Amino acid sequence: MKKNRAGILGTGFYLPDEKLTNFDLEKMVDTSDEWIVERTGIHERRIAGKTMATSDMAFNAAKMALEDAGITPDELDLIIVATISSDRIIPSTACMLQNMLGAAHAAAFDLTAACSGFIYASSVAAQFIESGVYKKILVIGAETLSRFINWQDRNTCVIFGDGAGAAVYGAVDGEYGILGFDLGADGAGGDYLDIPAGGSRCPASIETVENKLHYLRMNGREVFRFSVKIFGETILKSLEKADLQKKDIDWLVPHQANIRIIKTGAKRLAVPMEKIIVNLDKYGNTSAASVPIALAEAAHNKVFKKGDILALVGFGAGLTWASCIMKWSREE
Repeated sequence: MKKNRAGILGTGFYLPDEKLTNFDLEKMVDTSDEWIVERTGIHERRIAGKTMATSDMAFNAAKMALEDAGITPDELDLIIVATISSDRIIPSTACMLQNMLGAAHAAAFDLTAACSGFIYASSVAAQFIESGVYKKILVIGAETLSRFINWQDRNTCVIFGDGAGAAVYGAVDGEYGILGFDLGADGAGGDYLDIPAGGSRCPASIETVENKLHYLRMNGREVFRFSVKIFGETILKSLEKADLQKKDIDWLVPHQANIRIIKTGAKRLAVPMEKIIVNLDKYGNTSAASVPIALAEAAHNKVFKKGDILALVGFGAGLTWASCIMKWSREE
């Protein structure tokens, strides 16, 4: 009898209606459409309205994923929300989402691994499912990064956007599902991408607000160097654990950080660009929401077919990285 593996039963995603284009940014900061596109590949990004929070976007993505999976909220055993832009410090966004969904039987917690968060959370879900502890788990990556952006800092304001992506995990036939994953971190690079204030080391004060320490800061050069290096390395490790090779990849679903990083990683893995899911031109970098939005959008566009080998990869603040190899189990 084949062992059950954790696989995706349904997906969903949500993007706010408001678009912020490169031409809009030209009026706000010293930049240009040409400069942004050349360095990042981004043309526009979505921005949440003033009354919309991370949990609201997570809720919309979750509803879509649950409907796609054909299950109801009361069937969920666990909800994991990957985010660095939670509604509040406490309670967790996952607990708020549990209440919004009416998922009365589900445990809930947030996971903080920045742009690697969705894959980190998926690996956690897989352990619960494959051990038989839980049967249905909702994993969401959701971010409202626009709340933490300094719109006078062109190093960051041109890159990030808001959105949410979701996946329902459950047991699938052992031939399918997550075949291997790799997680990693290098805390020595933590200062390369951070929000300095608001935590226990540097609590909120008049001084921290005046000094703009509640906004995201990034050492772009160091983050780029790290990302280019780790992109291929982590996928190769996941492939080894799955007993597969580069040539076996049917689709690559990368974190939507920068088109140059994606192209460099694709070249190393010998994956043609037409086999890579790219939507950063429309949505920018949505951190933990990036991979699940790309995955869900492609799935709902019927890009994947049953049996396809997918490689997912994320990398970002922490520094963290994560990848997984899965065999698509759905008949789209």
